[in-house]
Amino acid sequence: MQKDLKELPLRERKKLRTRQALVDTALELFTARDFAAVTLDEIVDAVEVSKRTFFRAFTSKEDVALAPEKELWAAYLTDIETRPLIGERLLGAYKNALFAALEQMTDGWEQRFLASRSLADRTPALTAHSLRHCSEVSANVVRIVADRLAGQSPGRTELRLLLDLMLAAWHCALEAWTASDTARQDRPALIQHMRNAFAAIPAVAALAAQDS
Repeated sequence: MQKDLKELPLRERKKLRTRQALVDTALELFTARDFAAVTLDEIVDAVEVSKRTFFRAFTSKEDVALAPEKELWAAYLTDIETRPLIGERLLGAYKNALFAALEQMTDGWEQRFLASRSLADRTPALTAHSLRHCSEVSANVVRIVADRLAGQSPGRTELRLLLDLMLAAWHCALEAWTASDTARQDRPALIQHMRNAFAAIPAVAALAAQDS
């Protein structure tokens, strides 16, 4: 179920609306022109907020440009912290946490994500920022899971490799989704691409086992 802002206190709803306006405006400006050409002053002026308000929500232009991606992985980390974990079924937990995180995204997230991803693909500074964020998220996931499974198997190396396998399938799903026509770039279509990519993992693992 997607996040319902009506369930939040008024103060929190206002903060989230301001944050969303900053994301939408920044992505619109970045897409229409160029990431480097748009100034922070232009973003806050368009939304009619102060820089101080901006920096309560974001750390930089890169941060706001990649907000849809970061929102997804923040929800993923929150889910992993509480999801039941069993070592031999860890891949399922990794996958289900991603589906759960996706369900938590607000309406219109997929359009913002597509705009952000397109922008990052043509902006080296954003690509580097995204890769660094991905590495940080992966390290945090492994740390959280290793701590929760302390004294059990698998070890950290296996935890990371299993996560990387899931992430590789996620990226394959994204490639298929973004390459499809715009009429099919909705959330149900993304979920179906994810299911297709995740379904291929056992065959990939079997191929790897043959070479061991």
